[in-house]
Amino acid sequence: MEIVKWGIIGCGDVTEVKSGPAFNKVPNSSLVAVMRRDAAKAKDYAMRHGVPKWYDDAAQLIYDPEVNAIYIATPPLQHEEYTLMAIAAGKPVYVEKPMTLNAAAAIRMNEAALSSNIKLSVAHYRRAQPVFLKVKELLADNAIGAVRFVSLQMLQPPASKLIAGSTTNWRLDPAISGGGLFHDLAPHQLDLMIYFFGEVAHAAGIAVNQADLSPADDLVTGHILFKNGVVFNGTWCFTVSKEDQQDVCEITGSAGTISFPVFGSKITLRKDGLSETFTFDALPHVQQPMIEQVTNYFLGKGPNPCSAKQAILSMQLMDSFTQQR
Repeated sequence: MEIVKWGIIGCGDVTEVKSGPAFNKVPNSSLVAVMRRDAAKAKDYAMRHGVPKWYDDAAQLIYDPEVNAIYIATPPLQHEEYTLMAIAAGKPVYVEKPMTLNAAAAIRMNEAALSSNIKLSVAHYRRAQPVFLKVKELLADNAIGAVRFVSLQMLQPPASKLIAGSTTNWRLDPAISGGGLFHDLAPHQLDLMIYFFGEVAHAAGIAVNQADLSPADDLVTGHILFKNGVVFNGTWCFTVSKEDQQDVCEITGSAGTISFPVFGSKITLRKDGLSETFTFDALPHVQQPMIEQVTNYFLGKGPNPCSAKQAILSMQLMDSFTQQR
């Protein structure tokens, strides 16, 4: 493989700006085909984005001889099925987060990739963004001393602007999404915690449906003890007022704190009575840095930026918080 020729399965709203255009903007990468079950929408996407081929059947895209890598951007319900199809066809896969509906399905996907020796990466793309690379750098430099604990609050009103648009409310159907808005947003946050602090020793949580606006739980709390001794506590609530919405993660150490929004581009470092702010430009395509790293991995030019094994850890955390078995 000298150039990664991508096929997208599920060219919906999330691919319009966040990811889709980036496949033609990173070196040695080209978007050659897209698929959506609605043929008219697939054709429209292809025409608007200058993609040569479009399909309304996933198997046709997967077995297109020109396509040599698959990006799966469907709702989580289809992630396992399409990943296994692509692996069976011998093609590497970049699959959206959450990796799938639950940890058990994620483990099956990983086992299939390992047994077939097919590369599999998961779109925990915040790992590659400059703002979170800076957080990791500050932690590595002991900017706040030894990390003691992390507090995270994700509080949103029912009509949150953080949620990607869609023609249906599939994110609120646990059978399709895995568990509501928590399963849509928490993978970003929990994967960053794993990226920053490593392996988990213990995790547990509570999930309830307080407002009964959908079949999904709308309040989730979770705590983690990492093997390095760091303690995490998080609250996700999706029925607060607009005035009470928050997106804040605060890492407290023996000598100071680092705070930032997970869905933002600013870091505040407080230490010795002083405050320092790091601000980053918004990315035109938020997945572009990750797509560049995945492309290099598929070409044998770099490591896997987020393996299935790593992504399984965040799936297990979500399962433990929502008490899935």
